[in-house]
Amino acid sequence: MSKPMRPHGPGPKGPMGPGAPFKKGIFKRVIKTLFEFYPRLMPAVIGCILFSAIVSAIPAAFLKNVIDISKNHIESGDWASARTEIIKFVIILASMYVISIIAMFTYTRMMAVITQGTLAKLREKMFNGMQNLPIKYFDSNNHGDIMSYYTNDIDTLRMMISQSIPQIITASVVVTTAFFLMLYYSIWMALVVIIGVIIMFNVTKIVGGNSAKYFIAQQKSIGKAEGYIEEIMNGQKVVKVFCHEDECEDEFRVINEQLFNDAANANKFANMLMPVLNNIGNILYVVVAFTGGVLLINNATNISISGSALTIGIVTSFLNMTKQFSGNISTLSQQINSIVMGLAGADRIFTLIDEKPEADNGYVTLVNAKEENGQIVETKERTGMWAWKHPHSADGSVTYTKLAGDVKLLDVDFGYTEEKMVLHNIDIYAKPGQKVAFVGATGAGKTTITNLINRFYDIADGKIRYDDININKIKKADLRRSLGVVLQETNLFTGTVMDNIRYGKLDATDKECIKAAKLAGADDFITRLPEGYNTLLTGNGANLSQGQRQLIAIARAAVADPPVMILDEATSSIDTRTEAIVQRGMDSLMKGRTVFVIAHRLSTVKNADVIMVLENGSIIERGTHESLIAKKGKYYQLYTGAFELE
Repeated sequence: MSKPMRPHGPGPKGPMGPGAPFKKGIFKRVIKTLFEFYPRLMPAVIGCILFSAIVSAIPAAFLKNVIDISKNHIESGDWASARTEIIKFVIILASMYVISIIAMFTYTRMMAVITQGTLAKLREKMFNGMQNLPIKYFDSNNHGDIMSYYTNDIDTLRMMISQSIPQIITASVVVTTAFFLMLYYSIWMALVVIIGVIIMFNVTKIVGGNSAKYFIAQQKSIGKAEGYIEEIMNGQKVVKVFCHEDECEDEFRVINEQLFNDAANANKFANMLMPVLNNIGNILYVVVAFTGGVLLINNATNISISGSALTIGIVTSFLNMTKQFSGNISTLSQQINSIVMGLAGADRIFTLIDEKPEADNGYVTLVNAKEENGQIVETKERTGMWAWKHPHSADGSVTYTKLAGDVKLLDVDFGYTEEKMVLHNIDIYAKPGQKVAFVGATGAGKTTITNLINRFYDIADGKIRYDDININKIKKADLRRSLGVVLQETNLFTGTVMDNIRYGKLDATDKECIKAAKLAGADDFITRLPEGYNTLLTGNGANLSQGQRQLIAIARAAVADPPVMILDEATSSIDTRTEAIVQRGMDSLMKGRTVFVIAHRLSTVKNADVIMVLENGSIIERGTHESLIAKKGKYYQLYTGAFELE
C-alpha cells in the first residue's frame, strides 16, 4: 500500500471539529461572494424572492376583508354590492399571484445560473490558487482531503446556495410579514402565536442542533471511508500479496460502522424535527382558534395597531396566518442542516483559496537572446540561446548574462522545520558541462539538495548562485524553465505518448519528440505499442511497465533541452540491460550540460566529474571515482559493498 495502516479515530479539531464547524462571518462571505460574481443578477433575484414572499403572506389580510364585507352586506341584505367588492379583491389577488408566479419562475432560472456559475468560479479559483501553492503544502496535506474540496464541499455549498438561501429569504419574509399583520389586527392573539413560536424555537435548537452536529460528523466519516477505499484500491496488489484481505475488511467495517452511526443519528434527529414542529403548529392552530372564539364570545376589547374591533374575519385570517407562520418556521428549521453543512464546506473552500501562494520576489527573467557585435541582446526569435535579463533598480539599466549552467551552493543549511536542520554547510561547485553525482544512504539529503536548486524549498542559510546570480533574484518559473528534471516518481498524464513527451516543451514538433525518445532509448518500445506514439495513456500510464514510464519521463526532459539536468535516480526502475541502452542516451543527453545525478547504482556514476558522498545531511567525501576508491573511505565501502551484493 502507498501508506501504512493507521488508526481511524477522530481527527484533530479544526474547521470541521466539534464545537467549531466553521469560522465566524463565513455566511457573510458567501453572500458577499455571490454579489461579487453576479452584481446585477443577485439584486434581481432577491427582489423577485421578496415580491413572491410578500404576495404569499397577503391572502390572509384579503380573507379578513372578504369575510367582514360578506358579513356586513349579508346582514344588511345588500348582496349585490358585496359581490362587486369581493370580485374586485379576487381580481387584485389573482393578478398578484400571476405576477408572483412569473417572479418565482424568473428567480428560479436566475438562481440556477448563479449557483452553477458561482461553483464554477470557485473551482477555478481553487485550482488556479492551488497551482501557485508551494510544494510543502502538498507534502503536508492529504491528497484525498484536497480532492474533497472539489467534490463534497462544493456539493454542500451548491445545496445551500440553490435551495437553502432562497427558502430562508422566502420563509423569513413571510414570517415577518405575517407577524406584523398579526400585530396590526390583534396583539392578544399575536401573543398566543409568539408563545408557540418560542416553543418551536427551543425544540428546533435542541433537535436541530443535534442533527447538525451529526451531519457534520457524517461528512467527516464519508471522507474517511472514501480515503480508505482509495488507499486500498491503490494498494490492491500489496493487499493480495500479503493476504491482508481479512484485516482490510475488519478495518473498513469499523469505518463503515462509524459512518452508519453518524448518518443514522443525523437522519434520526432530522426526521424527528419536522413531525414535531408540524404537530406543534397544529396545536398552535387549535389554541389560536379557541382563543379567538373566547374573545369573540365575551366581546373582549381588542388591542391592535389598527385600532379595529375583533371580528370573525380577523379570527379567520389569524388562523391562516398561524398556518403560514408555523409552516415557514418549520421550513427555516428544515434548512439548518443544509446551512451548517454548506457553511462548513464553504469554510474549507475559502481556506484553500486563502492559502498563501508560493513566495516569489525574483525579478531576473529568462529570455531568448543572440549576440550582436560581441554583445548579448534580447530577441523574440527562438535562437537556441538563452540569457538572464537582469534589471538594475539603482540606475535603471538592464544587463544580460548568457545562460551557461554554472551552479554553486555556498555554505547552505536547510531544514523542513526551523527546529531540525537536515542539511549542514553544503558547498558545491558545478561548472558548465560538469557531471556532479550524489551518493549516500536513504535520507542522507541527496534529493533535498536538488529540491533547493529548483527552489521547491528555500534555504535557511547560505547562498545558491546560478550563473553568478543569487537564485532568490530569479523568478521561479524562469529558474525552473532552465532546469530539466527527471524525478524518482514518474507521473504521466492522460493523453498520448507524444503528448506526454511534449509536456517538457509544449511547442515541440513531433520530430523533436521522436528525437528525444530515441535519445532516451524509449523509441524502441514506443513503436511497438498498439498505436505507437499516438497510444493513449491513462491512469498514470498503468498500461506500461515502470521502466517504460521512466523512459518516457527521461524523453520528456530531453525534449526540453535545458542547460542543467537533475536526474533523481532516473534509472532506478530500469533493468540492467535497458539501463545500458539508456545510459548511452543519457551520456549523449548530458553532453555540454551541467548535470546533477542521484543514483542508487554506483556503477552509473563512475564517469562523474565529481562525486559527493552525503551522510546525515553533510558532505563527508568528494572527488572522482578513482580518488575516492583510493581513499578507502565511505564511498569505497559503498562501492565494494555493492559489488559484494551483486
